[in-house]
Amino acid sequence: MSKIALVGNNRTFLASVSKALKAEGLEVESYSDGEVALDAFSMRLPDLAVLDCKSPQMNGMELLERLREESSLPVILMSSKEGEIDELWALRMGADDYLRKPCSQLVLLERIRALLRRQKIWAAASHEDGSEVPVMVRGPLTMDASRHEVTWRGEQVSLSPTEFLLLQAIAHRPGIVVSRNQLLDEIGDTTSCDRIIDGHIKRIRKKMREVDDGFLAIKTVYGSGYRYSAYETPLPEPATGQKLVRSLNTPNEPFAVARGAEQTPRPIRPREP
Repeated sequence: MSKIALVGNNRTFLASVSKALKAEGLEVESYSDGEVALDAFSMRLPDLAVLDCKSPQMNGMELLERLREESSLPVILMSSKEGEIDELWALRMGADDYLRKPCSQLVLLERIRALLRRQKIWAAASHEDGSEVPVMVRGPLTMDASRHEVTWRGEQVSLSPTEFLLLQAIAHRPGIVVSRNQLLDEIGDTTSCDRIIDGHIKRIRKKMREVDDGFLAIKTVYGSGYRYSAYETPLPEPATGQKLVRSLNTPNEPFAVARGAEQTPRPIRPREP
């Protein structure tokens, strides 16, 4: 049974949503104080949390920031503020979804179902028989779905389940453009606006750049979606006298020093009379 945590100052709304979720067979815990919720989460994390920006003592944004320091817990953030700035900021901070208040209870319930579906998709990455899932390697990127581990150039990167699924979907077929709607399908979200994907992608890029300032592997294709190319990242400068060429035989090492390019040029001899 999935456990949902509701954090907010509107007790009437919390009670109504709690009743509806329990009717769906879900376990629900409600908190009217952000600090109390954080203490409870330190003992046992729920499967999903719905945070209200106006929570007393510790508002939803602050609670989200604290959670993201140690957890990839799926989070829906709710706010009465209008405009895209607050929504983009929430998504960049790590919210998996964002809802403006007032919103209907039915919409909130559907968003909760969508996030729980994403969790199931991520969990299904491991075989039921417990055998190892093949690790996906795309150039400097390595993704291990069974362990939920991501590394870039050997450095570990911490991603939320939603971010992991998105990166996996984009990197699965390098060079192929994946639309926002396709990415929503990949994460099991049939209710959100496709632009919510942009916020998640910005956060993935930010996390990647924390370990590699030159990260450019996720390319925006304007009007279409996103494309993965591990070799958008700048390559180290070749040594003097060397020339970089594309290798057709080693896809994970697409550039190599051209044959003979490292050799010192022979002096030109004058023609004999």
